Amino acid sequence: MKIIILGAGQVGGSLALSLASESNDITLVDQNASLLREIQDRVDLQTVQGHASHPSVLERAGANDASMIVALTNSDETNIVACQVAYTLFHTPTKIARVRASDYLNYPDLFVQEAMPVDLLISPELLVSEYVKNLIDHPGALQVLNFADGKVQLVAARVNRDSRFTGKTLADLAREYAAYDFSIVAIYRKREAVAFTDETRVETGDELFFVTAAQQANKVTSALQGVDKPNRRILIAGGGNIGLQLAQILEQNYRVKLIERDPDRARYLSEILDKTIVLRGDAADEDILLEENIENVDIFCALTNDDEANILSAMLAKRLGARKTMSLINRPSYVELVESGMIDIAISPQQVTIGALLAHIRRGDIVAVHSLRKGAAEAIEAVAHGDKKTSKVVGRRIEEIKLPKGTHIGAIVREGTMMISHPDILIQADDHVIMFLSEKDRIHEVERLFQVSATFI
Repeated sequence: MKIIILGAGQVGGSLALSLASESNDITLVDQNASLLREIQDRVDLQTVQGHASHPSVLERAGANDASMIVALTNSDETNIVACQVAYTLFHTPTKIARVRASDYLNYPDLFVQEAMPVDLLISPELLVSEYVKNLIDHPGALQVLNFADGKVQLVAARVNRDSRFTGKTLADLAREYAAYDFSIVAIYRKREAVAFTDETRVETGDELFFVTAAQQANKVTSALQGVDKPNRRILIAGGGNIGLQLAQILEQNYRVKLIERDPDRARYLSEILDKTIVLRGDAADEDILLEENIENVDIFCALTNDDEANILSAMLAKRLGARKTMSLINRPSYVELVESGMIDIAISPQQVTIGALLAHIRRGDIVAVHSLRKGAAEAIEAVAHGDKKTSKVVGRRIEEIKLPKGTHIGAIVREGTMMISHPDILIQADDHVIMFLSEKDRIHEVERLFQVSATFI
């Protein structure tokens, strides 16, 4: 697939690296020549220096025969205009734009072919806010990802010493917790994926990924971790777009406090937030955290645009007694460092955003993609089409499907009803199949599985 990516920033650069490694024809456009050279040194792709929305620049980038344009510059207006130019002059089939301003997002009728032709709007801030909210709703979880319109969830949690799972085989867990209706799809031990069977034993420190119905996720996590206490008190550091959106999402169901350094911004936040208590100050100030009884806080979320400030304030909050800390970190090199220390969860905006983009780029009928393990693994939801003659999956039991190495089916959703994966389940047309790939490089093999032959109409 020929794809033009506009903007070589953190999200655009990460997406270019991910897609280029999958043998796509990628052209990256940016005004910063040194940034383009840096990325080109790491992966085989084409680059064009210039303003992303200028017709001549898009023409040089190959917009005449591109399948898709993904506009990810820091300017909403540049992204929107680039999609307009691609549609009007080059008839580009698919146009995706990153749009941050809520003033645009609140008026979806603007983004139609007759007005501003954008096929998909991506708001990283909103995606990250929803991602953090899912984590807060599920105590003990390291990741919570939604599939099948929220009916099914993939949850990652670490096995601690108090876990009822420790020392038991997967077969034992299936028998003892049959009522919980979940399926383990990945085990990571010392940061490496483990090839597992029913006789594999769970060890303390393992990171388990399991698929279950959304209403069962907390029950499974509680059994796995021994965590029964729900989250109630939330302290947010940083009142930017992400902090504001998260506070708005949470304040009806949680006791939320927000710390913001800038006095004008703090005043603005206090006016538009209904139940959130807004404090002016520095979240890395020990006195402020102690005054706000940090030892009673269930979740401390550091969500400023400064990685170092987020890391330091989250570490301080943890040392002073916060039960769990989360930190927004843009630099991928920092993520692994902080997760091995005092910070419980590092949130990468790039990985969250890339997942939303990949669902529209993958071949076959793939409706949801989540990028995991710093891009090394993926969880996907694919729709089965055709019949036994035209499809490699329809009309076959799960045990008969030749899945690529490291790929596990977690659940099937049929007409809105979830079924946990079992070897005897027969895949039918229009089934939604939820899978975990511990080796993302095998994604093309999965795509081919779900593509129908030419005889299918």
